[in-house]
Parts: sequence; structure tokens; C-alpha cells
Amino acid sequence: MSNKIEFQIENLGVPKFKSPLQLSTVRGDNIFTFISETDKLVFDTSLEGYVQCIANKEEPLCLEKAGPRQNIHFEPKNFNAGIVTCGGLCPGINNVIRGIVMALHYFYDVKKILGVPYGFEGLNPAMGHGFIELTPDKVKDTHQFGGTILGSSRGAQDVSLMVDTLVENDIQMLFTIGGDGTLKGCNAIGEEIMRRGLDISVVGIPKTIDNDVDIIDKSFGFETAFDIASPILKDAHNEAHGAYNGISIVKLMGRDSGFIAASASLAMPVVNFVLVPEMDFSLYGENGFLEVLKNRLEAKHHAVIVVAEGAGQHLFEKDEVVTDASGNVQHDDIGLFLKQKITEYFSEVFPVTIKYIDPSYIIRSAAANSGDSVFCSSLAYQAVHGAMSGKTKFVVGKVNNKFVYLPISAVVSKRKKIDLESGFWFAVLQSTGQPFSIK
Repeated sequence: MSNKIEFQIENLGVPKFKSPLQLSTVRGDNIFTFISETDKLVFDTSLEGYVQCIANKEEPLCLEKAGPRQNIHFEPKNFNAGIVTCGGLCPGINNVIRGIVMALHYFYDVKKILGVPYGFEGLNPAMGHGFIELTPDKVKDTHQFGGTILGSSRGAQDVSLMVDTLVENDIQMLFTIGGDGTLKGCNAIGEEIMRRGLDISVVGIPKTIDNDVDIIDKSFGFETAFDIASPILKDAHNEAHGAYNGISIVKLMGRDSGFIAASASLAMPVVNFVLVPEMDFSLYGENGFLEVLKNRLEAKHHAVIVVAEGAGQHLFEKDEVVTDASGNVQHDDIGLFLKQKITEYFSEVFPVTIKYIDPSYIIRSAAANSGDSVFCSSLAYQAVHGAMSGKTKFVVGKVNNKFVYLPISAVVSKRKKIDLESGFWFAVLQSTGQPFSIK
């Protein structure tokens, strides 16, 4: 399969209804113009990519621009929509729910919007959760709160059974808000819908506090996460600085990618060491972490260490790999492990005072900040526009700072990770002063 095919979005059919949105069809009249299917955005914006396309006499790889279409697939008023939230909590989920409901109701006059309680469990009638009817009045204040008003759960349900539930409740549009596992589940639902020849659109809105969804610039909730983490790092520095040879260890979320740890440390530049899953490091030896930490304490008499939850897993002896209900590998606690190893090492060197801080679940259950609130509303609106035009099995996100539609299959093939040769990681190293390699 060529790269050009990977970014093509599947459609339920040729849109035949006129959009109720009173937008423009020409530019220059100071009214937002409908997005055409020919409106494309170049994926690789580098000069190198441009030169390569010219040399090979080929068109660049392009993405579908997100936004409202002049012709839509679903006739307003004549169908039901559903919204489901899955996986762990993340700032901004309620903002997205609110945005979807408001866009469906006020933009397209959709009268019945059903909230699916407790993740994909809610599409299994045997669980007995029922549905929650969502109206503008019911969701108008939800953006002020963290968590999810619909509840969430991890783990898969029978795909065929979930599609049966959609059909039985006349749900022709399902918005799934979740991370990697949720998006894969959404895609599987879409595959079953296509196999049956049903007229149901499924849409994914990427939710992961770790910012590890591939291709897209960022996922919602990530900005809030490192925003909230930053003052915690300041307080951790106060604790470390308040004791002679004081050490503060702060563990932040980041199962496979260390974006929160790295970004929070850049935002609050009082951190001396950032340990992320993307890097291997040794504890012992001349250039090992403990020796480098000793050098830091001898020079400054305090140190702040930020560690992502998935960092240093190679240091544990494991007989077997344990996964959670979503299929994610359950990691050992690197924060407590580091505290123990630091305590043991310095017991034979000189006295230290260690403070260990784990604010993970406080951060992920917080309400979205202003930046994420704007982002969440935009994601919701663009998701609704895409679904109304009959697109299916797609996610909405920003690529090169533009809203686009991407096939779910394109973003779940691998996780986004920090490039240790990138300017971003170099900035972290410059801020902390830690060595390029801790071996």
C-alpha cells in the first residue's frame, strides 16, 4: 500500500443534502467558506520533501482539511448520535462532550444525542448501564469540571454486539473519545459496520494525556497536564533546596512517552534530571545516574529529579509481562525504585534527604486550562463537521498546526515518542544541565 492511500478517508456515500450552515462558497466576502474535498494540506512541509517530489515528478503526500462541507450525508433531525468516553481520565473530556453536543444541536439541528455510560461497556446491554440523553442545557457547564460526565472504563467488548446496540437504538453517528485502545476499538466497530453495509459513521477524537498519538501535533489534555505539573516542580525544588543535600523525586505520567515530564521541566526550569522512557540509563558506574547525582549534590547540595512512569523499566527483573484491561503493559513503580536505590547508595557516601511526590491522578482528573479548552471545542466542532459529511473511521487532529482528518489506522500503527536527537530534547538537556547520556 502506498503512502498516498494511507491518508484517504472512507466515506459512507456521496453527500446529497445541503448543509444548514449559512456559509460562503466564494472567498473574499468576509464569511467563512465551506471546505471543498479538493482542499488538501501538504504533510511534509520541509524543503527536502519538496525537492524530492519535484525530482521524482510526483505529488506530495496530502491530508484532508477539516471543516464544514457544503453537502452533507446525513439529513438533519432524522438521526441519533452517540458519544462514548473510554480509558483513563484526561483534562478536557467534558469540554469535548460539550462541544459535540452544542455543534450537533445548534449547527445541524440534531435532536437526540445519547451519552454512552462507562466506555464501551455502555454498548453492551448486559451491563445494564442504559443511555444518558444529552442536551445543551445538561452539558452547558460541564467544561468547568474534570473527569467525564459519562464515566469511563477500560477493556474491549464484543464488536458485533456493540454494532447491534447502535442499530437497535438508531444511532447513526458515534463519537469515541479515547486513546490508542479506544481508537482501535472504534476502527473495529467501523469495520463491522462496513461489513454489514450499514449507514453509520464512527469518529475518533484522540485523548491521551501522554501526547503519544502518532502523526498529530498534540492530543488534548496534554497542555493542561504539564501546566499543572509545573508549579508542583517549583514546590519540589523548594523542598529539595530547603535541606542540605536535599533531593526531590517527582513522578509524572508517561507510560511510553516522556512528553509531560520533559515539557513540565522546560516550563519550570528548576529540574536537574529528566528521565523518560525513550532513554536508557544506568544506575551505577562512572557515568551512571547515581554517580552523576552525587556530583550534582557535591556542587549544589540539592537536586530535583523528574521521572516519567515508564522510564527505567529495563532496570527491573521481570518474570512476565502484565497488562491492564486495555492491553497496556503495567509498569513497575520507577519513582519508588529510584528512591530506594538513591537511599541505599548514599547511605555509604553522605547523608541525603529525599522527598518523593506522585501527583499523577490529581493532574489527569483536573479541568482543562484555557488553551486546552479552546483546542477541545475546535476538535469537537471539526469532528461533527466530518461526521455530518459522511466520513467514517477517522480521527480529527492538528498536523503542522492545521486541523485535518486522518484515518484511524494511520495514527494507531505506532506511538509517538520523543526524538532524542530533536531540538526539543536538546532544549531539555540545556535546561537541566544533565549529560547527553547517563551510562
